[in-house]
Amino acid sequence: MRWWKVLGLAGAAGVVATGVVVVRAERRRRAYTPDQVREQLHVRFAQATSAPESGDTAVPGPRTLSSVGGRIRRLFRRRSLQER
Repeated sequence: MRWWKVLGLAGAAGVVATGVVVVRAERRRRAYTPDQVREQLHVRFAQATSAPESGDTAVPGPRTLSSVGGRIRRLFRRRSLQER
């Protein structure tokens, strides 16, 4: 095996080992108690239920079959023009 292959494999192993160390540290840092998790879920639920009342979110309208069909026809036209 050539020296550059060994060097490349050693570099890849170093990157993987560094990633493992970072992930373990992050898991330890984010070790929440069940009470903390429950509190965060209650906060998120309160935000989710109050969001529709504020009107901040824009809900897109449903696509009609004709708009989808038109897009498909344009796609096939482009394909047929490219093949010529």
